[in-house]
Amino acid sequence: MWKLIIGFILFAALALFVIMKGGDQLDMGGEKHGADAVHAPEASASAPAAPAASAPAPAASAAK
Repeated sequence: MWKLIIGFILFAALALFVIMKGGDQLDMGGEKHGADAVHAPEASASAPAAPAASAPAPAASAAK
């Protein structure tokens, strides 16, 4: 039983150490998709923006 407690304390200390060393760069927000998934703002700022793909408008039917 005491081994579990020691293991937990060591794991918690390691986790706190990693969080403290990460500082502002650590993102605890979970998975990101779409616009939130930008990992390197420098790369996206230097690359030209891709044009948004627009869906073609449906043809209006002449018969009512």
